[in-house]
Amino acid sequence: MDFLLYLAIVPALGVAAQWIAWRTNLPSILLLLLFGVALGQFVKPDTYLAELTAGDVNAGPEILFPLVSLAVAVIMFEGGLSLKLGEVQEAGGAALRLCTIGAVVTWLSCTLAAHYCLDFSWQVCFLLGAILTVTGPTVIGPLLRQVRPTRRVAATLKWEGIVIDPIGAVLAVLVFEHLEHSLLDAGSASLGSAGWLLVQTALIGTVLGVIGGVALTVALKRFWLPDNLHGVAALSIGLLLFAISNYFAHESGLITVTVMGMWLTNQHGFEIEHVIEFKENLRTLLIGCLFVVLGSRIDLMDVYDVGLPGIGFLAVLILVIRPLAVFISLVGSKLDYRERTFVAGLAPRGIVAAAVSSVFALELERTAGIDLPGADQLATVTFLVIVGTVTVYGLAAAPLAKWLHLADEKTNGLLIAGADGWVRDFALLFKKADIPVLLVDTNYNKVSQAKVDGLDAVCANILNEGAREELSLAGIGNFLAMTPNDEVNSLAVKECREFFGRAGAYQMTFNVANLHERRGMTKNLMGRELFGEGLTFSKIRDQHKMGAKFKLTALSDEYSYDDFRKRYRNGADLLCVITSDGVVKFNTVGHPQTPTANDRIIALVASIPIPDQHESQEA
Repeated sequence: MDFLLYLAIVPALGVAAQWIAWRTNLPSILLLLLFGVALGQFVKPDTYLAELTAGDVNAGPEILFPLVSLAVAVIMFEGGLSLKLGEVQEAGGAALRLCTIGAVVTWLSCTLAAHYCLDFSWQVCFLLGAILTVTGPTVIGPLLRQVRPTRRVAATLKWEGIVIDPIGAVLAVLVFEHLEHSLLDAGSASLGSAGWLLVQTALIGTVLGVIGGVALTVALKRFWLPDNLHGVAALSIGLLLFAISNYFAHESGLITVTVMGMWLTNQHGFEIEHVIEFKENLRTLLIGCLFVVLGSRIDLMDVYDVGLPGIGFLAVLILVIRPLAVFISLVGSKLDYRERTFVAGLAPRGIVAAAVSSVFALELERTAGIDLPGADQLATVTFLVIVGTVTVYGLAAAPLAKWLHLADEKTNGLLIAGADGWVRDFALLFKKADIPVLLVDTNYNKVSQAKVDGLDAVCANILNEGAREELSLAGIGNFLAMTPNDEVNSLAVKECREFFGRAGAYQMTFNVANLHERRGMTKNLMGRELFGEGLTFSKIRDQHKMGAKFKLTALSDEYSYDDFRKRYRNGADLLCVITSDGVVKFNTVGHPQTPTANDRIIALVASIPIPDQHESQEA
């Protein structure tokens, strides 16, 4: 295979795996690794790199791992951008315990398990235990988006996954340095030197991260950079400081980029959403490429050689060590027993474990005088743990959350911006259909009337980031912008797309004129346009005032949609369809719905006919 073709296949496979994961609700990391292993049966990246360097067998890792480190830095930077200090009150205490007490328990327990299950030397076991303390945002994030547990649990796991990565990497460096010194320079290793290295690493990483965050903040606030350079400048500064930090203290760069991301995202007075969006797109591409490339380096015979002891070690890690670490570290925390159980059932390992283990395995191979049992299987066991934990946790997380009542089985609910009279009547039909509905409006009187009607409603500004983060979105998967203000609707759709995606963000226009005149909003700023051509906010409002009603009707083989239209031939506009399994499908401009038997429909009818034999099917 041509090297250029290989370079093109890797991102294509990465995107394909993540698309299949989206379509099937399977863990994307698992599919990425499987795609990588499959690619590795035909060709490995080390082969190409060795050919490019005149047959140097060490060229592959030496060229590949610095690139992997930079990619991991981008992923950690993006992770830091998602750490809001406002979540600390809700999840900070539990996450801190997991990243300190839990990390120590995991490290020591993994060390014991590796020695007795895998028969590795104690030195290699301590190093493997340090590597496996990490979880990581590359695997936690997709699972949380898929499961959507309660806010406190999600925040706890997110903070743990991002913060534990640099902690685990630094711990692994300390163990490796101690191992190297104790074997090659007997007597030079001491707890004092390890402690000083820890302080040095943390100090360099934190200081450089703050410097980068302050410099970029000042540049953005004072408009020293044009908009098109914001994302690129943030990336360049982050990578530069990552490399400088690692030059002075190994793996301190992960602390640098995480701190820099946290500093930026918690500043007030300027907007960085476009920077975050740029990093999210880049992260998605890098995760796909990294796991495919690293997966292609796995030798299946090496995995086979690990055999049953490796499976036993994996089982102990999942069934004993993670629950032990969680329940010990969270004694006295705010999380209740159900929440602790779910946290104990979710700890997949990700790209940092893969990268760090590969680097240390290479260092052990190249270091003369180090020949320890298990050193040659360090990276293989780590990849076995990654595949095993991603598979088990990926398949078990959603059923576990449902069993513990920490996540709704369905996400067919609606978040509606606006609480005008006709919007409230429209929302009431979803409540009758057992579809969760939450109304948000800045008008206190409208919100109060919605609550009197029996609807869940919040008096808040949907454009306020803090207000959006405080909304309880359990079971909600669609957003409808239905205020009488087109600008508010368009901005609300833009701000809420990160929660619901483009497919789940809908919007109404106020009147037909706003769609065509220069004073109206452009189409690229709008969500999916409800409910049909010309069926605007003002038209529905006027029809509602003149006596039109919203009707919820159950269709069947005996009473089809054609029968419904004939019955309301004086005027009936289809608004949405509720399928037999509870999925809500809205009628939109360009994508009209076609109801079938066993569906329920919600329509705006202009006249109410005389009741007949089908009246009992309507609400």
